[in-house]
Amino acid sequence: MAFNFYDTHTLLAAVQQLTPPTTFLRDRYFPTNDATDIFSTTDVLVEYKDGSRMIAPFVAPRKGGVTMLRKGYEVSRMEPPYIAPRRMLTIDDLKKRGFGEALLSNLTPEQRQRTILLNDAQELSEMISRREEVMAAEVMQSNACVMKHIADDKDVTDDKEIKFYSEGSNPASYTPSGNWTSEYTGIIADLGAMARMLTENGLGASELVCGADAADAILGNAQIQKLLDIRNYDAGRIDPATLPNGVAHIATLNVKGRMIDVLCYEEQYTDYVDGELKPYIDPKNVVLTAPGAGRTAYGAVSQVEQSDGEFHTYTGRRIPKYLSNAEGNTRTLTLTSCPILMPKAKNPFIVAKVLA
Repeated sequence: MAFNFYDTHTLLAAVQQLTPPTTFLRDRYFPTNDATDIFSTTDVLVEYKDGSRMIAPFVAPRKGGVTMLRKGYEVSRMEPPYIAPRRMLTIDDLKKRGFGEALLSNLTPEQRQRTILLNDAQELSEMISRREEVMAAEVMQSNACVMKHIADDKDVTDDKEIKFYSEGSNPASYTPSGNWTSEYTGIIADLGAMARMLTENGLGASELVCGADAADAILGNAQIQKLLDIRNYDAGRIDPATLPNGVAHIATLNVKGRMIDVLCYEEQYTDYVDGELKPYIDPKNVVLTAPGAGRTAYGAVSQVEQSDGEFHTYTGRRIPKYLSNAEGNTRTLTLTSCPILMPKAKNPFIVAKVLA
């Protein structure tokens, strides 16, 4: 049987071999377990529960034991958003020298199309990863996610919102007693209050993800600088270091004995709708959480294959689809993903706007 490079199964294997772009928020706070988070259905289970601090009771020997009820949890079936960037390959593209290709290349158009196809798959996958990073940032900062679905007109969207709380407003939001200016003396107290909102529910509080302006406010705060200048008390340390994926570790603060790493995330993305450059984390926001507080699940993708005209369903993070148009001398590659980013427990991301 002849080898078909453009068969979906072949393309799927090729896409899985591509080096995935690293995204800080998604990878650190919303990891994916391939055994449980890759669904074979088009909808996925969204489930999370309250943290627990229940202790075991003392029991008289004659009693034998006391029954402890399992803590309940919330679960719902939800259809993830459909993300499907597409790129067309025309016969004119095959006649041109490709990016990074030698000036006098011996590649034939037939050979060049495979190189272009793999490069397109890599770029489309990176676009999807940026969308997942935006979703991660939105869940962390609003405990919800608004999905703007585009149909025929990109300026008209069908907005759908997923909320991970039932209250009228986000319960995982904290309001500081004042703006984090250089003279403000309540940063440590604010962080302590935010940490209690997590720890009282059995959740971790070890990392503070900051927007650009909020990070500058912490470094420029007089009280923080004074505390860090005390020689015989480990109030923390300022040791700026650049981490991968556009993250900078700028300080470690001692908040009532709890050492909290302060991370500045200044990465930006270009919005598809308006073309503007926007930060993932609001420059004036901080989010207190811990690694692995959420998860990313993927729904299955069903699509009609050109080879037989029948529907086929595939599971995975990225599903390719290839179409050819003999009349127009074009080929189209679509890369589809159906991710949903969710918290593992209720309210694991405490957000605060610290500057007016």
